[in-house]
Amino acid sequence: MADITSAIASANPRRIHIRRAVIRCVSGPEAGASWTMERDVIHIGSNKTADIVLTDPTVSRRHAEIRRGRDGVLLRDLGSMNGTFVGQVRAKEVYLGADTLFRVGRTEMSFTPADEVIDVEPSQADHFENLLGNSVAMREVFGLLERVAPTDLTVLISGETGTGKELASRAVHTRSKRSMGPFVVFDCGAAPENLIESELFGHNRGAFTGAVDSRPGVFEMAHGGTIFLDEIGELPLELQPKLLRVLEQREVRRVGATKTKPIDVRVVAATNRNLREEVDRGRFREDLYYRLAVVEMGMPSLRERAEDLPMLARHLLERSTHNTSVKAIDQRVLDVFSEYHWPGNVRELNNVIERALPFSDGATISMSALPESMRPASQRTTSPVMKPTVQPAQGDEPLPFKDAKDQLISAFERQYLVDLLDRHDGNVSKAARAADMDRKSITRLMKKHNITRDS
Repeated sequence: MADITSAIASANPRRIHIRRAVIRCVSGPEAGASWTMERDVIHIGSNKTADIVLTDPTVSRRHAEIRRGRDGVLLRDLGSMNGTFVGQVRAKEVYLGADTLFRVGRTEMSFTPADEVIDVEPSQADHFENLLGNSVAMREVFGLLERVAPTDLTVLISGETGTGKELASRAVHTRSKRSMGPFVVFDCGAAPENLIESELFGHNRGAFTGAVDSRPGVFEMAHGGTIFLDEIGELPLELQPKLLRVLEQREVRRVGATKTKPIDVRVVAATNRNLREEVDRGRFREDLYYRLAVVEMGMPSLRERAEDLPMLARHLLERSTHNTSVKAIDQRVLDVFSEYHWPGNVRELNNVIERALPFSDGATISMSALPESMRPASQRTTSPVMKPTVQPAQGDEPLPFKDAKDQLISAFERQYLVDLLDRHDGNVSKAARAADMDRKSITRLMKKHNITRDS
């Protein structure tokens, strides 16, 4: 069982307080067994989907639950046949203290808090999976991820657009015990509002017009793995109680269904909004916020980690899959990068480098390859449009007309697409509407030009 009173306390931003609990079986068929729990809700019963499965025949399938709330830890009977007892008193609901003994059916159990305060020091590494950086800001992120990723804790990642929130979520999954399970991404801001519930929780055939087949939602698809809820701040207010119920009960009910399905998922959410302010303004439920922010971490902007720019720029150049000849970046370009504001953060840096490749002569990205807006005034041309160069086939011989035309069109497509996505914060649906294109056409071009959408 886990909660956080101050995920990263303002007085000490490198300390997290994780609340765990140990439940032990004192007597009964499972006597001697113990369970260390990190969830907010623990289900006890004979059903194999319960968190604590007991074989005592007097224990009901869904016998009781232990729920952590802001007021304490509550033991609640779920309508069991043989009752839940504290001492000789049959209890419907009772708050548990340290080392409390209770009985479900004929099985006696104990509850013991196992809180842990972790001082998170900056990591000694300059990377964590696909996240890269040697700045203190990023090494603090790596230090936190090293501690949190191996657990099953729910994580809320905040940060500006383009700071790498999805990369961080994938890193959490890769370093967890769920790494062999699925990693499912759901963008709360991209799905049509009338289909979000169906996309999240699934639907049965005939549940609504157009539901010709039953379909699982992303929570079912993520069973055994991790679900990444991107832009969680965009989730409509009326759907937030349903998401809260899934997080608490660990079960989903498809649209149009009468029965629920148990799920086993780890939840990582991300937002570029300040959810605390959204709660104060009534646009985000406070109880959902606390369920998501068990561990809350912020991704620093590129402005806050400017010393990482040379390393990042060279890394992005090296990983570009369509780059065949450019090997270096002129120092004057790196100097310009260090003075630029980078409102789009690492995603914008990647787009600038990708755009520069077709305009580079030789093996180095020089000042002339940068967008006009980034170059010093003395080096800007009078032409508002930069024309990409066409690489010769051999020596000074030009390419055949068709090959040269295809190369220019490909460069135009890629530049247009990265600009389009940049203007719409990587949101494919918004980009498609702005360009008057079908969403599938955008995703097809993204795949063709190997353009990703790192949050």
